[in-house]
Amino acid sequence: MAEIVIRRMEPGDAEGVALSFRSRSTAAGTLQNPYPSIAAWQARLNSNDPQRHYAFVALDGKHIVGHAGLHQASPNPRRAHAWSVGIALVDEWQGRGLGARLMHTLVDLADNWLGALRLELTVYCDNARAIALYERFGFFIEGTHRAYSLREGEFVDTLAMARLHPHPPQLPVSATSEPPR
Repeated sequence: MAEIVIRRMEPGDAEGVALSFRSRSTAAGTLQNPYPSIAAWQARLNSNDPQRHYAFVALDGKHIVGHAGLHQASPNPRRAHAWSVGIALVDEWQGRGLGARLMHTLVDLADNWLGALRLELTVYCDNARAIALYERFGFFIEGTHRAYSLREGEFVDTLAMARLHPHPPQLPVSATSEPPR
């Protein structure tokens, strides 16, 4: 793999992100529509709360070749432990290990820095490569959403997948006993 740099997404990345979805097959693997406007992505990136939305870009030189995000599932405190995951790669970078690098970035952040208990996503039932990637990172299929979205003129099903933190943070033993008097 060429030297790829993964870094936090910035509002100035809107053009590169929008361009990545101008490929019909990249858009077809996500819930994004093809041919998005740069202005729409600028507005989206400018409005994201950086404490609830952690998005990353993968750069091959100056070009965005993939991106991934970890988004707090809901502002409701009862769902603060759950985060949603999304990944998109431009066509020529699919199947080259970049998805695994991006997923590792997200899982590391979720497990070791955010204390996320649950990561969740949807993936099209016919996307075997993505399903295999998610399973490698500990995601399990929880169910099927029938006719979940319209893609290329057809309603298609998705799988609901989730991963629970394998070793959730615990209080140190000394913190669970009574404080000294």
